[in-house]
Amino acid sequence: MIERILPAEVAAEVAYGEHAPEPGDEMFPQEKALVAKAVPKRQREFTTVRILARRALRSLGQPPVPLLPNRRGAPQWPEGIVGSMTHCDGYRAAVVAKSAATAALGIDAEPNAPLPEGVLETITLPSERTRIASLTARHPEVSWDRLIFSAKESVFKVWYPLTGLELDFSEADIDMDPAERTFHARLLVPGPVVGGRRFDTFSGRWIAERGLVATAIHIQFESSSVIH
Repeated sequence: MIERILPAEVAAEVAYGEHAPEPGDEMFPQEKALVAKAVPKRQREFTTVRILARRALRSLGQPPVPLLPNRRGAPQWPEGIVGSMTHCDGYRAAVVAKSAATAALGIDAEPNAPLPEGVLETITLPSERTRIASLTARHPEVSWDRLIFSAKESVFKVWYPLTGLELDFSEADIDMDPAERTFHARLLVPGPVVGGRRFDTFSGRWIAERGLVATAIHIQFESSSVIH
């Protein structure tokens, strides 16, 4: 799914469920140590997305390296690389690109099911809830509340590497386009500067299939423009 909503220069690897081992799929000791005491589900998710990420890196000519999280939990990519990972029940994905052309990547996948009770009010603005109600009435096959949550996760995964700052759910206003399967995130705080241009909005694409929804944002470095 993810590879279909990102440009060709982005290398993507995905797995539905757990990965199928290949030569060179071993975990590094530093990675194993991070999840040694985690529950089995967390261990499997952590392992699979890193194996997928190394496969994607290999397609860019990158040697295998440990992919360790920083203090915020975001993966630290090799020099010259930007990337993003996501996992949910039944799906794992990792995407990478060369930083000479790509300034930032953000992906997220979620089950195509309503958010748990009480979460919607926490992660959305009143304007978003109005749009969700309208979209749900017209296109009930998509869980628009979950899709907006996914988009906000992708926004943060782009925002954080560019700024090093936290971003609250209430600081991005998401507007979904059901016909074009795109979305626009209006930042309600000063946006990052990329290539001399300040970004007040991020734009991306979304997809819904196989019981999942997914979102992706790709910021091209050369022209400082967001690619759909």
